[in-house]
Amino acid sequence: MSIAKYIDHTILKQDARKEDIERITAEAREYGFASVCVNSCWVKLCHSLLEGTDVKVCIVVGFPLGAASSEAKKAETAAAVADGADEIDMVLNVGYLKSGMLKEVYEDIVAVRKTCREKALKVIIETCLLTDDEKIEACRIAERAGADFVKTSTGFSTGGATVRDVALMHDAVGGRIKVKASGGIRTLADAEAMIRAGASRIGASAGVSIVKEEDGRN
Repeated sequence: MSIAKYIDHTILKQDARKEDIERITAEAREYGFASVCVNSCWVKLCHSLLEGTDVKVCIVVGFPLGAASSEAKKAETAAAVADGADEIDMVLNVGYLKSGMLKEVYEDIVAVRKTCREKALKVIIETCLLTDDEKIEACRIAERAGADFVKTSTGFSTGGATVRDVALMHDAVGGRIKVKASGGIRTLADAEAMIRAGASRIGASAGVSIVKEEDGRN
């Protein structure tokens, strides 16, 4: 399978302009990425530009801190789904997890799961802020709450995806749900290493250069 089909082509910078969003959707159409991943204010635009293609519209919820209330995350999710979002990448409440408030972590994910219904749900656990035990706990809670993926990182904290963390997460969920590696993946070698470690999806803003690198090799 082409590397493009693994990639969520991502633009989440707060100063991203309309023309930037139009550019990444055009690139997604051209290269056949799995999705475009944007902030929720851009869902309607992306949906309209990608209509008739198999490229999904992926949005982030509670981004980048995960510390919004469950009600706020539900509202953002519901609005995004109504606007045409196909996939939801929500940020886990790291403060709850580190406080041992595991019931609240679970309920926060369930609230979004119930709101997005059949849409794909990815839970960002922000690995760079967690111990190994916390990473495993976060993955298992996300699985129990009905997530389709666990995801390494927002790309806005102190670190991104590592091969070690992807392997740890893959082992924690035992293949029952999928793993998305995101944060700092800039080359074909980076992406392939994550896939070998167990990632089924790659979040990257460097998707075009990664695909061109693969084309050059082939």
